[in-house]
Amino acid sequence: MTNMSKIRTVLIDDEPLALDVLEGLLMSFPQIEIVGKFNNPSEAIPALSSLNPAVVFTDIQMPGQTGLDFIQSQYPAPFAVIFTTAHPNFAADAFEYEALDYLLKPISPERLGKAIKRLEEYLEYRNNTTEVASTIEDYVYVKVDGEHQKILFKDIYFIEAFADYVKIWISPNKRIVTLQTMRNMEAGLPQSNFVRVHRSFIIAIDKIKSIQNNAIILEGDIEVPIGKNYKEPISNLLSKKRF
Repeated sequence: MTNMSKIRTVLIDDEPLALDVLEGLLMSFPQIEIVGKFNNPSEAIPALSSLNPAVVFTDIQMPGQTGLDFIQSQYPAPFAVIFTTAHPNFAADAFEYEALDYLLKPISPERLGKAIKRLEEYLEYRNNTTEVASTIEDYVYVKVDGEHQKILFKDIYFIEAFADYVKIWISPNKRIVTLQTMRNMEAGLPQSNFVRVHRSFIIAIDKIKSIQNNAIILEGDIEVPIGKNYKEPISNLLSKKRF
């Protein structure tokens, strides 16, 4: 990372031994600071605001509230989430809610190291995106192949979630792929120009041609679905723009 600040970290697992093992593994990474350990999400949630973690490592299969229940309750969370689980079959659900990584137990030091590197890149990019977006009104920089590429807001048609990345479409046929979450892209874009219409899509308002019941048609006849939980922003947009 670009500074020496510690990465504030919370661990959640209903098995005390699993918590101890993960804590022991994380101690090999001096940039990690464990600020809280909990046996279930219901214990952790009331403490999150005061602990202010940058990342939460959480198990999935836990009595009462599961790790997936937890991430849904916090979505969009102000922290990164990394799942630690013995069950590979929940990965699709985890990434649907923008989990940063999905670690299968037993976790090897090498695999954890890759997750920490991804976390550092994510936090650095999030901070850079927030800084740029707060000071520059008409463009943003995104990291592409080790370089920061300038993208004008007026050139963006829509942004699409793509696993751990996002695709930024700057024409109907041209896109830029960058390691980022939809949540941070949404936070870094001016709300007057962009609206999130689906868990996987953010669109440019000035590129809208028409709005249907369950889809939006953009210039170039691009059809973007409207998610059932995102109909209210579209209704608000219509109420402001129509006669």
